Amino acid sequence: MSKITSKKILVAEDEEDVRRLVCNSLKNAGFATLEADDGPGALNAARTQLPALVVLDLMLPGMSGLEICKSLKNGAETKGIPILMLTAKAEEVDRIVGFELGADDYMTKPFSPRELVLRVQSILRRASGQPQEDAIVKLGEITLDRTQHKVAVKGKALELTATEFKLLATLMERRGRVQSRDVLLNDVWSYESMIDTRTVDTHVRRLREKLGKAGSHVETVRGFGYRMANIG
Repeated sequence: MSKITSKKILVAEDEEDVRRLVCNSLKNAGFATLEADDGPGALNAARTQLPALVVLDLMLPGMSGLEICKSLKNGAETKGIPILMLTAKAEEVDRIVGFELGADDYMTKPFSPRELVLRVQSILRRASGQPQEDAIVKLGEITLDRTQHKVAVKGKALELTATEFKLLATLMERRGRVQSRDVLLNDVWSYESMIDTRTVDTHVRRLREKLGKAGSHVETVRGFGYRMANIG
Protein backbone atom coordinates (compact mmCIF):
# COMPACT_ATOMS: atom_id res chain seq x y z
CA MET A 1 0.00 0.00 0.00
CA SER A 2 1.29 3.45 -0.90
CA LYS A 3 2.00 6.05 1.77
CA ILE A 4 0.46 9.51 1.85
CA THR A 5 3.13 12.05 0.85
CA SER A 6 3.80 14.25 3.87
CA LYS A 7 4.48 17.65 2.23
CA LYS A 8 2.55 17.42 -1.05
CA ILE A 9 -0.75 19.30 -1.46
CA LEU A 10 -3.20 18.71 -4.31
CA VAL A 11 -4.96 21.89 -5.46
CA ALA A 12 -8.11 21.08 -7.46
CA GLU A 13 -9.41 24.35 -8.91
CA ASP A 14 -10.61 25.14 -12.45
CA GLU A 15 -9.92 28.90 -12.26
CA GLU A 16 -6.26 29.23 -13.25
CA ASP A 17 -5.61 32.49 -11.38
CA VAL A 18 -7.07 31.12 -8.16
CA ARG A 19 -5.21 27.83 -8.54
CA ARG A 20 -1.94 29.69 -9.13
CA LEU A 21 -2.51 31.90 -6.08
CA VAL A 22 -3.16 28.90 -3.84
CA CYS A 23 -0.18 26.96 -5.21
CA ASN A 24 2.21 29.89 -4.84
CA SER A 25 1.06 30.53 -1.27
CA LEU A 26 1.57 26.89 -0.36
CA LYS A 27 4.98 26.73 -2.06
CA ASN A 28 6.10 29.81 -0.14
CA ALA A 29 5.14 27.95 3.05
CA GLY A 30 7.35 25.00 2.11
CA PHE A 31 4.85 22.65 0.48
CA ALA A 32 5.08 20.90 -2.87
CA THR A 33 1.92 21.17 -4.98
CA LEU A 34 0.00 19.10 -7.50
CA GLU A 35 -2.61 20.71 -9.74
CA ALA A 36 -5.90 19.61 -11.27
CA ASP A 37 -8.39 21.73 -13.21
CA ASP A 38 -11.32 19.31 -13.40
CA GLY A 39 -13.06 16.71 -11.26
CA PRO A 40 -11.83 13.47 -12.89
CA GLY A 41 -8.26 14.78 -12.95
CA ALA A 42 -8.45 15.70 -9.28
CA LEU A 43 -9.78 12.30 -8.27
CA ASN A 44 -7.13 10.49 -10.31
CA ALA A 45 -4.32 12.65 -8.88
CA ALA A 46 -5.49 12.05 -5.32
CA ARG A 47 -5.68 8.29 -5.86
CA THR A 48 -2.32 7.94 -7.61
CA GLN A 49 -0.24 10.59 -5.80
CA LEU A 50 -1.77 10.29 -2.30
CA PRO A 51 -1.08 13.89 -1.24
CA ALA A 52 -0.99 15.01 2.38
CA LEU A 53 -4.07 17.19 1.82
CA VAL A 54 -6.47 18.25 -0.94
CA VAL A 55 -7.61 21.84 -1.46
CA LEU A 56 -10.83 21.07 -3.31
CA ASP A 57 -13.06 23.48 -5.23
CA LEU A 58 -16.75 22.60 -4.98
CA MET A 59 -17.68 23.54 -8.55
CA LEU A 60 -15.33 21.56 -10.79
CA PRO A 61 -16.14 20.55 -14.39
CA GLY A 62 -16.74 16.86 -14.99
CA MET A 63 -17.29 15.95 -11.34
CA SER A 64 -18.27 18.06 -8.36
CA GLY A 65 -16.10 18.58 -5.33
CA LEU A 66 -18.72 16.91 -3.16
CA GLU A 67 -18.61 13.80 -5.37
CA ILE A 68 -14.82 13.74 -5.17
CA CYS A 69 -14.89 14.17 -1.40
CA LYS A 70 -17.34 11.29 -1.03
CA SER A 71 -15.30 9.05 -3.32
CA LEU A 72 -12.02 9.77 -1.51
CA LYS A 73 -13.52 9.18 1.93
CA ASN A 74 -14.92 5.84 0.73
CA GLY A 75 -11.55 4.68 -0.64
CA ALA A 76 -9.31 2.49 1.52
CA GLU A 77 -6.10 4.32 0.54
CA THR A 78 -7.55 7.83 0.33
CA LYS A 79 -9.97 8.05 3.26
CA GLY A 80 -7.22 9.43 5.51
CA ILE A 81 -6.39 12.37 3.22
CA PRO A 82 -7.69 15.62 4.78
CA ILE A 83 -9.82 17.85 2.55
CA LEU A 84 -10.12 21.64 2.64
CA MET A 85 -13.11 22.83 0.59
CA LEU A 86 -12.44 26.08 -1.30
CA THR A 87 -15.48 27.49 -3.06
CA ALA A 88 -17.52 30.52 -4.04
CA LYS A 89 -20.65 28.87 -2.63
CA ALA A 90 -21.21 30.24 0.85
CA GLU A 91 -24.62 28.73 1.61
CA GLU A 92 -24.73 26.91 4.93
CA VAL A 93 -26.25 23.79 3.37
CA ASP A 94 -23.21 23.32 1.11
CA ARG A 95 -20.88 23.66 4.07
CA ILE A 96 -22.87 21.15 6.12
CA VAL A 97 -22.98 18.63 3.28
CA GLY A 98 -19.23 18.98 2.85
CA PHE A 99 -18.60 18.25 6.52
CA GLU A 100 -21.04 15.33 6.47
CA LEU A 101 -19.07 13.81 3.60
CA GLY A 102 -15.85 14.11 5.57
CA ALA A 103 -14.34 17.48 4.63
CA ASP A 104 -12.04 18.83 7.33
CA ASP A 105 -12.45 22.55 6.70
CA TYR A 106 -14.24 25.01 4.44
CA MET A 107 -13.21 28.39 2.99
CA THR A 108 -15.17 30.69 0.71
CA LYS A 109 -13.85 32.93 -2.04
CA PRO A 110 -12.45 35.54 -1.90
CA PHE A 111 -10.03 34.22 0.70
CA SER A 112 -6.85 35.26 2.45
CA PRO A 113 -3.86 33.25 1.15
CA ARG A 114 -2.20 33.56 4.56
CA GLU A 115 -5.29 32.22 6.31
CA LEU A 116 -5.50 29.34 3.85
CA VAL A 117 -1.91 28.34 4.65
CA LEU A 118 -2.63 28.57 8.38
CA ARG A 119 -5.65 26.33 8.00
CA VAL A 120 -3.70 23.79 5.93
CA GLN A 121 -0.97 23.69 8.57
CA SER A 122 -3.54 23.31 11.34
CA ILE A 123 -5.34 20.45 9.56
CA LEU A 124 -2.06 18.63 8.95
CA ARG A 125 -1.05 18.97 12.61
CA ARG A 126 -4.35 17.47 13.68
CA ALA A 127 -4.07 14.68 11.11
CA SER A 128 -0.54 13.76 12.22
CA GLY A 129 -1.44 13.81 15.89
CA GLN A 130 1.15 16.47 16.69
CA PRO A 131 0.40 18.41 19.85
CA GLN A 132 -0.79 21.90 18.97
CA GLU A 133 -0.96 23.37 22.44
CA ASP A 134 1.01 23.38 25.65
CA ALA A 135 -1.00 22.45 28.74
CA ILE A 136 0.28 25.46 30.67
CA VAL A 137 1.17 28.72 28.95
CA LYS A 138 2.84 31.62 30.76
CA LEU A 139 3.35 35.16 29.59
CA GLY A 140 4.58 37.74 32.07
CA GLU A 141 2.25 37.63 35.08
CA ILE A 142 -0.44 35.68 33.17
CA THR A 143 -0.67 31.90 33.59
CA LEU A 144 -3.13 29.86 31.51
CA ASP A 145 -3.81 26.20 32.34
CA ARG A 146 -5.61 24.36 29.56
CA THR A 147 -6.11 21.13 31.48
CA GLN A 148 -7.97 22.84 34.32
CA HIS A 149 -9.38 25.65 32.17
CA LYS A 150 -8.01 28.29 34.54
CA VAL A 151 -6.34 31.67 34.12
CA ALA A 152 -4.49 33.57 36.84
CA VAL A 153 -2.74 36.94 36.98
CA LYS A 154 -0.03 37.11 39.64
CA GLY A 155 -1.54 33.98 41.15
CA LYS A 156 -5.05 35.42 41.39
CA ALA A 157 -7.66 33.37 39.51
CA LEU A 158 -9.84 35.10 36.91
CA GLU A 159 -13.39 34.24 35.89
CA LEU A 160 -13.41 34.02 32.09
CA THR A 161 -16.11 32.79 29.75
CA ALA A 162 -15.27 29.86 27.47
CA THR A 163 -14.85 32.23 24.53
CA GLU A 164 -12.65 34.64 26.48
CA PHE A 165 -10.50 31.71 27.59
CA LYS A 166 -10.08 30.45 24.03
CA LEU A 167 -9.35 33.95 22.75
CA LEU A 168 -6.67 34.49 25.39
CA ALA A 169 -5.18 31.04 24.77
CA THR A 170 -4.99 31.70 21.03
CA LEU A 171 -3.27 35.06 21.49
CA MET A 172 -0.83 33.67 24.07
CA GLU A 173 0.09 30.66 21.92
CA ARG A 174 0.80 33.03 19.02
CA ARG A 175 2.53 35.73 21.05
CA GLY A 176 4.32 38.31 19.00
CA ARG A 177 2.34 37.44 15.86
CA VAL A 178 -0.48 39.63 14.61
CA GLN A 179 -3.83 37.85 14.33
CA SER A 180 -6.40 39.33 11.96
CA ARG A 181 -10.00 39.56 13.06
CA ASP A 182 -10.97 37.01 10.39
CA VAL A 183 -8.40 34.50 11.63
CA LEU A 184 -9.57 34.98 15.21
CA LEU A 185 -13.18 34.54 14.15
CA ASN A 186 -12.27 31.23 12.53
CA ASP A 187 -10.00 29.89 15.25
CA VAL A 188 -11.96 31.10 18.31
CA TRP A 189 -15.53 31.10 17.01
CA SER A 190 -14.94 28.14 14.65
CA TYR A 191 -16.80 28.34 11.34
CA GLU A 192 -19.33 31.06 12.16
CA SER A 193 -18.08 33.27 9.34
CA MET A 194 -21.20 35.44 9.38
CA ILE A 195 -20.35 36.86 12.82
CA ASP A 196 -19.54 40.56 12.67
CA THR A 197 -15.84 41.30 13.21
CA ARG A 198 -16.89 43.76 15.91
CA THR A 199 -17.57 40.70 18.05
CA VAL A 200 -13.80 40.23 18.26
CA ASP A 201 -13.31 43.84 19.39
CA THR A 202 -15.99 43.47 22.08
CA HIS A 203 -14.44 40.30 23.51
CA VAL A 204 -10.93 41.76 23.44
CA ARG A 205 -12.17 44.79 25.36
CA ARG A 206 -13.82 42.60 28.01
CA LEU A 207 -10.76 40.39 28.23
CA ARG A 208 -8.51 43.39 28.81
CA GLU A 209 -10.79 44.61 31.57
CA LYS A 210 -10.64 41.25 33.35
CA LEU A 211 -6.86 41.03 32.97
CA GLY A 212 -6.46 44.45 34.60
CA LYS A 213 -2.98 45.92 34.10
CA ALA A 214 -1.91 42.73 32.34
CA GLY A 215 -4.49 43.57 29.66
CA SER A 216 -1.99 46.04 28.21
CA HIS A 217 -0.11 43.04 26.80
CA VAL A 218 -2.95 42.59 24.28
CA GLU A 219 -1.96 45.07 21.59
CA THR A 220 -4.20 46.51 18.87
CA VAL A 221 -2.76 46.54 15.37
CA ARG A 222 -4.85 49.25 13.79
CA GLY A 223 -6.79 48.24 10.71
CA PHE A 224 -5.85 44.57 11.04
CA GLY A 225 -6.31 42.82 14.37
CA TYR A 226 -4.55 42.02 17.63
CA ARG A 227 -1.26 40.71 18.98
CA MET A 228 -0.11 39.49 22.38
CA ALA A 229 3.16 41.23 23.22
CA ASN A 230 6.10 38.82 23.21
CA ILE A 231 7.40 39.44 26.73
CA GLY A 232 9.30 37.36 29.20
